[in-house]
Amino acid sequence: MSMRARTFSLIFFLALYSSIFCGKVVKSEGSSLNGIRLDLQEGIEFGRPNVIDFPSGPSSMRGLKQILPVLATGPVSVDANATDSNSSLILAEDRTRRPDILHKFKRYRGGWNITNKHYWASVGFTGAPGFILAILWFTIFGLALYILCCCRQRIKGEQQGLLFSYWISLLLLIVFTFAAVIGCSLLSLGQDKFHREISDTLEFVVKQSDVIVENLRNVTEYLQDAKTISVAQIVIPQGEQDQIEELNENLIRAADELEEITSDSADKIQKAVDVVRDALIVVAGVMILLAVLGLLLAVLGFRHIIYILVVIGWLLVAGTFILCGVFTVLNNAITDACVAMQEWVDHPNADTTLDRILPCVDKFTTNQTLYKSKEVTSDLVNVTNQVITNVANGNMSPNAGAAYYNQSGPLMPALCNPFDYQLNDRPCLPQEVNFTNAAQVWQNYVCNVSNGICVTPGRVTPNISEQLVTAVNLSYGLQHYTPFLLDLTDCTFVRETFTTIRQVYCPVLQLHVKWVYIGLALVSVGVMLSLIFWIICTRQMPHRDEKFNPITTKMMDKPSVQMESKEKASV
Repeated sequence: MSMRARTFSLIFFLALYSSIFCGKVVKSEGSSLNGIRLDLQEGIEFGRPNVIDFPSGPSSMRGLKQILPVLATGPVSVDANATDSNSSLILAEDRTRRPDILHKFKRYRGGWNITNKHYWASVGFTGAPGFILAILWFTIFGLALYILCCCRQRIKGEQQGLLFSYWISLLLLIVFTFAAVIGCSLLSLGQDKFHREISDTLEFVVKQSDVIVENLRNVTEYLQDAKTISVAQIVIPQGEQDQIEELNENLIRAADELEEITSDSADKIQKAVDVVRDALIVVAGVMILLAVLGLLLAVLGFRHIIYILVVIGWLLVAGTFILCGVFTVLNNAITDACVAMQEWVDHPNADTTLDRILPCVDKFTTNQTLYKSKEVTSDLVNVTNQVITNVANGNMSPNAGAAYYNQSGPLMPALCNPFDYQLNDRPCLPQEVNFTNAAQVWQNYVCNVSNGICVTPGRVTPNISEQLVTAVNLSYGLQHYTPFLLDLTDCTFVRETFTTIRQVYCPVLQLHVKWVYIGLALVSVGVMLSLIFWIICTRQMPHRDEKFNPITTKMMDKPSVQMESKEKASV
């Protein structure tokens, strides 16, 4: 076998091995998604809610979460083979047992932990096949190109390509070019959908965080207003006002820190995803241009330009193999995160690195906020009923001072207190009005006044009625957020958020990562084989250079012309 034949055989078998290997990797990646098997149609049919759909009314605040300042103290340092000392749960422990290249290739046992460098070293090891393949391709094909260039005169020989062999090579070149074009199309489509899904997921998490922050600030506003309210000069005790002020400071600080952590994390991830998208767009565009241009030049016989494209393609194929490894790592990292979310949902009280995404507040703070909210609501109702019982429904004499304004007529009904003396829920009595109808019912007991004195039958003046309604609205507002505060206590909102991400976003993200991976594999193999057949086709074209490439023809004919001139001169 000639040196030329041995060289091309070596390159061809390398390409064949690469294509088989990529197919196996894609297959193995598909089977590692913990039972989540999706075809294209299933991926398209997934719905993506913008936020969790809560029921209307006071219960619409269910499912909200917030963060305690102590949870935002920064990343936790974790040992190579153990999770953080404060953690009680190792997330995705079985999936993440991989060789750790920073720990002498020992098995990593720390579970999913984005703050642990050993986790990233272990998940990065899953991309090793792509990286190794890139090195092999770069080395072997580079060596083959060197041999081809250095021994060109020796293996050049005569134009010995048969017509049948040329057409077979050209047909294979067209097939491999078509495969590269399909790979570029799949790569472009996959990266677009992957980028959109990542952005939607981040937007979903940020929206959920914004809902928490907004409602926490609403609670603080209601508490602040309740602290300063006065109904017929009756106010909440001073000691309770001080407690409200201290609690409001903690809630505002917690809301600000939650907003900062969530937005910063989302911005960092979004920037990284944008860089990946731009890189994939460039790769897809350059590769499809290279494949089509190489096919045309090979058909036209521009041998010297083909060699330049071969060198460029040699480097780009090595780069796409590296990207295959990167997306293998990304696919495993996403799957690890999805499994970790599901395990955390089953154990929501565990302290894990998921707190860096959307943390829970500790029970002490949530219980304190819930208790104080109920207490203030009950106090507002008591202040309101005290005014109704002792002032509005009292038969005051003119010498009673400010408590007398000539009130008369049927007695006003009292306001229902939704909590008993132990702040447990209690039903309303038939003669009581509730928060929703109190303003409308009490409107029938408002008198017309002249100089602050009722001139028509009625139990309250318009001014006192307005103060009573204000107190009712504040009480209703605080009670409205009771389900929200209850969900803060048991991490319901974070569980619902992570469950939605796990069930809705994770499968689609994993599907589109596989699209990108398969697209990169097709592009790599297609262009790699095309490089080989560019050279084969151009070298198997008998006399094609003279017909289609005048520049090459001149260069090839120049020695013949010089020899002919010398012969004439000697004669």
